[in-house]
Amino acid sequence: MEHINHGKFRLGRRIGSGSFGVLYLGVNMQTREEVAIKLEAVTTKHPQLHSRVKTVYASPRRNIKWFGVEGDYNCMVIDLLGPSLEDLFNLCNQKFSLKTVLMLADQMISRIEYLHSRGFLHRDVKPENFLMGLGRKVNQVYIIDYGLAKKYRDFRTHRHIPYRENKSLTGTARYASVNTHLGVEQSRRDDLESLGYVFMYFLRGSLPWQGLKAGTKKQKYDKISEKKMLTPVEVLCKSFPNEFVSYFHYCRSLRFEDEPDYSYLKRLFRDLFIREGYQFDYAFDWVVLKSSQVGANARRQQPRTAPAVKVEKSSVEAFARRAGSGFARPGEHSTHKTLGVASMPSKESIPDTRRAPAPSSRYDNTSKRAVAAGNSRPSSSGELSGQQHSRTGGLFLSGSCSSHTVQQRLHHSGECTGASSRSRTAVAVPHRSFQLPSLSAERKK
Repeated sequence: MEHINHGKFRLGRRIGSGSFGVLYLGVNMQTREEVAIKLEAVTTKHPQLHSRVKTVYASPRRNIKWFGVEGDYNCMVIDLLGPSLEDLFNLCNQKFSLKTVLMLADQMISRIEYLHSRGFLHRDVKPENFLMGLGRKVNQVYIIDYGLAKKYRDFRTHRHIPYRENKSLTGTARYASVNTHLGVEQSRRDDLESLGYVFMYFLRGSLPWQGLKAGTKKQKYDKISEKKMLTPVEVLCKSFPNEFVSYFHYCRSLRFEDEPDYSYLKRLFRDLFIREGYQFDYAFDWVVLKSSQVGANARRQQPRTAPAVKVEKSSVEAFARRAGSGFARPGEHSTHKTLGVASMPSKESIPDTRRAPAPSSRYDNTSKRAVAAGNSRPSSSGELSGQQHSRTGGLFLSGSCSSHTVQQRLHHSGECTGASSRSRTAVAVPHRSFQLPSLSAERKK
């Protein structure tokens, strides 16, 4: 199968696999836009691609290009996404700034809110399952991988699933809620608590229960659970703004069937963002890092500046350049074999001392810039700045005359005492009579 949907999309190379089958790179043949194509065999024992994901993705913001059956496969064509937050976290030396975490938190809470509004729990909230977009959507956060998603209420009757206990752990233990470790059926509150652990993972660089050793998976889960329950949120969020403590207290205060106040949680972090004086310019840490690397590479590629050529400004030399008399300053000896001609340097003999401006990053996450709420214009591009350097040039005079008597040379044929006979025969200079102009006359000219 090379084309799907009557040739509208062309199937490319395989780029991954997951709980919903195999993921391929594809191309929209009409727009030439790259897309992702998910294929799931129709013979799958528990098909999920249409029965579950259709509901999850049924929103304009998800940009489903097409879904249906093509041959022996259930197919879905969706946006091609960029790197995961885990990839970008590792790129930034496993630490995100507060500004980056707050900008991400606003979108991540919204993605969880939307999923819940469709009647589903994600149940595997972790950095690997949040991806950034590409191209025009490079600053947009997406949530993926619904392999463990579960419907928590009937979409028509809005009836909530019943409370249960003694459930096995579903999801990733590092980010699982305390109730999930205790075997309680998951609900909306658990997705949000897991998201809080993701925020602290980004800020701290790690969580206190990482790296625990155990003989079996169950023993490891028990150790993680114990450490998580024995770590107060005040300790977990120590040295970070109190809003993160408030976030955990709110999530853990929710009852099983409670609908979370997503607006309150987003407002909690938005107010902190404004109070810190940040600008919502999408200057994530990885954007700043890339900008600084580009600037460093540009500086390394700059050519070295050539030494400037000294320019003499005496009236005698100025006169010599105009009259072409061919005399030189005291002690200078020409390499030219002809006399009485003032030689102009070639283009190559004058060094170009121009220097390209040194680029620098526009963004600095450590500085706090005041901003009026809601009036920031997002921008994710850096600017280059630098200093202009002056250019220095020079003119070289030829001639091998000594300077004992300038007047004598000016009243004679322009030949110099001690010049070789070969030089004297090279150019026949007619006898002329010149007078050296005064400095005042030189200035008038």
